[in-house]
Amino acid sequence: MPAKDAFHQLVRTALEHEGWTITHDPYRIDLGFVDFYIDLGAERLIAATKDGEKIAVEIKTFLATSTISEFHIAIGQFINYRIALEEEEADRRLYLAVPLEIYKRLFKYPFIQTVIQRNQIPLIIYDIDKEAIAQWIN
Repeated sequence: MPAKDAFHQLVRTALEHEGWTITHDPYRIDLGFVDFYIDLGAERLIAATKDGEKIAVEIKTFLATSTISEFHIAIGQFINYRIALEEEEADRRLYLAVPLEIYKRLFKYPFIQTVIQRNQIPLIIYDIDKEAIAQWIN
């Protein structure tokens, strides 16, 4: 099993504070030739429809020296995980969780915005200082 990202517990706790029930930690997908481990699986009930909304969250820290390299890795992982998740559990939506400071610093650039939009990557922005979810971007 892979090592958990530095802010794994912070994001998990922040999701729980928002009413999510953690169902998988990590969320394992067996592809037959390799296993993928998405950091978290969670679900919460939508009161209006009484249908369970399910998500999976890949948590990224961007702590390496090259932020753009971290971005490339995160996007590649996200795309692979999303395809695998569609096969495994199509009603579970995958999110990429990124720190607020990185979001403010890196995700403001038009190229980064274009990559996120074209690949339809929903984001969870987490605030390290407040230990909370700062924003959901669908």
